[in-house]
Amino acid sequence: MNDYMRALHQRFFQEPDVSALEEDIENTRQEVRDCLNQMQRRRLMHLVDSQNLLKEEISLASFTAGFKLAWGLSKELEADGLYSFDEEETDRACRQIGKEDGSYE
Repeated sequence: MNDYMRALHQRFFQEPDVSALEEDIENTRQEVRDCLNQMQRRRLMHLVDSQNLLKEEISLASFTAGFKLAWGLSKELEADGLYSFDEEETDRACRQIGKEDGSYE
């Protein structure tokens, strides 16, 4: 199921435009990197890579939760009977409502 959710996520998720924030993060990372020795730079890159993996996992988990919520809502609505916008059914519903409040003949 996780592979299916990943495929749906890739297909339907639209990443928001956060280019200004990403640019700010990259500039700050480079400023910090310039103050570090080689070993500290490796640790910084590991931190950035781990943060990116965490962001991807959170995005997938959020998408999956939203999908499950929508699926559950769909099942609840279906259990109450599927909605029909058929002209006859709409007219019948209007007559029924009119009879209840006395305004429709």
